[in-house]
Amino acid sequence: MSYQIYDEASSSITPFVPVRAGEVSIYECGMTVYAPPHLGHIRKEVVFDVLRRWLTASGYKVRVVCNITDINEKILSNAEAAGVSWFEVAYAVEKELAGVNKALGCLPLTYEPRASGHIPEMIELVTRLIDRGHAYAAAGDVYFDVRSWPEYGDLTHQRLDDMAPAEDADPRGKRDPRDFALWKGLTPGETTDASWQSPWGPGRPGWHLECSAMAVKYLGESFDIHGGGLDLRFPHHENEQAQSRAAGYPFATYWMHNAFVTTAGEKMSKSLGNSALASQILRRFPPRAVRLYLVAPHYRSAVELSEDSLAEATAQLARIDAYLSRVGVGGAPDFDFGRLPPAFVTAMDNDLGTPAAMAVLFDTIRAGHKALDSGDANAADDATAAVRAMLHVLGLDPGDPEWAGVASGASARTSEALDGLMGMVLDQRATARANKDWAAADAIRDNLSALGITIEDAPTGARWSL
Repeated sequence: MSYQIYDEASSSITPFVPVRAGEVSIYECGMTVYAPPHLGHIRKEVVFDVLRRWLTASGYKVRVVCNITDINEKILSNAEAAGVSWFEVAYAVEKELAGVNKALGCLPLTYEPRASGHIPEMIELVTRLIDRGHAYAAAGDVYFDVRSWPEYGDLTHQRLDDMAPAEDADPRGKRDPRDFALWKGLTPGETTDASWQSPWGPGRPGWHLECSAMAVKYLGESFDIHGGGLDLRFPHHENEQAQSRAAGYPFATYWMHNAFVTTAGEKMSKSLGNSALASQILRRFPPRAVRLYLVAPHYRSAVELSEDSLAEATAQLARIDAYLSRVGVGGAPDFDFGRLPPAFVTAMDNDLGTPAAMAVLFDTIRAGHKALDSGDANAADDATAAVRAMLHVLGLDPGDPEWAGVASGASARTSEALDGLMGMVLDQRATARANKDWAAADAIRDNLSALGITIEDAPTGARWSL
């Protein structure tokens, strides 16, 4: 079975067929950088990183473009409150986002364009829509005429007359309350350094406009996958599709959305005051464990944020690392698709089925332990190769270059020292057991247990884990 993707436009799982054979083009809707990223933002980053890894592992050449929205009303408001320029706020948050993505092992994007750097392309797109009869100017603003496009609502399966009015611009001058802003004219009192000249007067682009302009510029008029968080389906992605296709571009073939990270059943958001900043979470839990927590559920299922769920992910990571420590692997794996278990491939091909894929991973780890206990070196080697191939796809292999900052330096030296010390302690315990000094052997085990270190005796010798 080749890759199957759930397409929001058709509301069904469908075979993935790229626009260009052997290549995949993905556009992700990125963050509006007005405040630090919370874990809800970062789930999207990790989900699409796993998608990219899987498609790459499947033999595709993958390009991923993800925008940065660095100009909008919230950025302007926060800048004014802080007494700094809008671009200082945007750049500070952008840097924090990049740091979090790197800390979670996300691959570098093909390109990450900023909205403020693509005003000419946006003006060109607005002009094209006006010329084709799908947009109109009104008192310095420009609106998309939703009634001029009969397919408006197709992505989210809504009737126009059932939709609420668009809230992204002053309603004065609109022909229909659902018309949305393509260009927002400068209003009295607004800072002029956040505006650009246009044929309709000074102003700035509407939020929906920017992604259409940048996607077409970097991926072409037709590309494969457009994605983002579930909250972007409407109005953002509905509006993107409408304006892009009204401009004559086929635009995205498939639409993909990840579900929310929730707290107490509510979508995580800054406005609700229930956001968990990604930087705070990463200070309290290992980055690879946080990534595992975000990877393990299916991307279309909501994830509840709790201490217990993050602690469980940390424990699962410890099980993975205990096996890797036992077999003594190190360095980046030489990825071989053929070493992936067929059940893992089937799971990932089924719309990125990470829950079933994780089950295969832990089944293989158990099989690897069993092979080591029985002295079956060939079976153990096969299990280890499969485990590392799966971890590479999921972005969890500690030997991958993306984890170099975590697995190097002081942390690596500490780990190496701990391994050496534990080897000495286990040798002492083995000597005590050989001499039938059970009291000394038990004292070593109990003292280690008090420190949170578990000793497990196996036919091939004792092994330890945290």
